[in-house]
Amino acid sequence: MNTSSILLECSALACERDGRILFEKLDLSVSAGDIVQIEGPNGCGKTTFLRALTTLLPDYEGEIYWGGDCIRRVRRDYLSNLLFIGHLPGVKNTLTPRENLAFLSRLHRHTSLADIDTALAKVGLYGYEDMPGHQLSAGQLRRIALARLHLSHARVWVLDEPYTAIDKEGVANLEASFIEHANRGGCVIMTSHQAPSIKQLKTVSIQEYAPTRTYEAKQGVADESL
Repeated sequence: MNTSSILLECSALACERDGRILFEKLDLSVSAGDIVQIEGPNGCGKTTFLRALTTLLPDYEGEIYWGGDCIRRVRRDYLSNLLFIGHLPGVKNTLTPRENLAFLSRLHRHTSLADIDTALAKVGLYGYEDMPGHQLSAGQLRRIALARLHLSHARVWVLDEPYTAIDKEGVANLEASFIEHANRGGCVIMTSHQAPSIKQLKTVSIQEYAPTRTYEAKQGVADESL
């Protein structure tokens, strides 16, 4: 592998929750063009791992590197190249799809109304631009969040269960967006309980990094081995 193409690296990463080690010694390299699915059952630490990648969880062991530099040192540059969409859509029900995207876009860069409407059309929300969120279905609210993919210039997409509430056609369009983004030199890191239909998909099982030994919680109380 050409190391110059590596965008994101994890070295000996370890995370815990409520005194329980979820995973440890996790090494991962994500290069331009990669689409990576993080696998594992509920509660194994998939979302925790994504939160560490997005700096929302600063309390972890090991290091995460962006372009060869520790993200703790280049946090601003890293975040400017990161788009995170969580398990919840993160949109306001009192705003329309157009207003939601206009608000979110202003947090990073100016986006024209024409670009917003184009993004909404790409996720199947043409004709719903001015409908209040409380009148939309769960799937339509999810599509508002996913429309951000078509407005972002970030190279790293981190997505927690992006297929939630999306129908078959929406999933196919979403996966096409992943492939297009990867072909442009970006990368996608996601969790999903649904098996993506992406030929170049790479998978990483969090369970492979679960501790096998019995350990003690922070408070000194013995916990069962994972």
